[in-house]
Amino acid sequence: MSLLTILEFPDPRLRTRAQPVTEFGPALKRLVADMFETMYAAPGIGLAATQVDVHRQLLVIDISDTKDQPLVLINPRIVAREGSQTYQEGCLSVPGIYADVDRADRVRVEAQDVDGGALEIEADGLLAVCIQHEMDHLAGKLFVDYLSPLKRELVRKKLEKQRRHTAAPAAVASA
Repeated sequence: MSLLTILEFPDPRLRTRAQPVTEFGPALKRLVADMFETMYAAPGIGLAATQVDVHRQLLVIDISDTKDQPLVLINPRIVAREGSQTYQEGCLSVPGIYADVDRADRVRVEAQDVDGGALEIEADGLLAVCIQHEMDHLAGKLFVDYLSPLKRELVRKKLEKQRRHTAAPAAVASA
């Protein structure tokens, strides 16, 4: 297993629409394992393949406190949604930024597992939010897209400033 690089906003590759997974084999299992390792190390509770520059309809989730309830959804589709909730979301591709986002409170999802078998999941609360958030990535959408253009620009500038501060000590150390 190996850690993958997580793309960060405003990287244009995050806007790529993911294509369906059509091959279920060792390479897919290795990618899933690498995505879980990357997500846990980040640390996060969800990661879409788009975030690691793999533009396939694949996401991994584990909302458990003990990080022992991994969920893999391949080619997911929301087939039903109910209610609404506002949840403060963050994202590994938008580090350190949190904002309230309105989403369905309950969702029913059809997907495939890592072997290509059919799955159907009913989720509510945090799991429902996480599934919707990660599925947005597969469509090339980020949670900051739910913000006003002004707030989105402020987020972009804040992340740019963070990157400059992170890069500056590295540049001094290598000099």
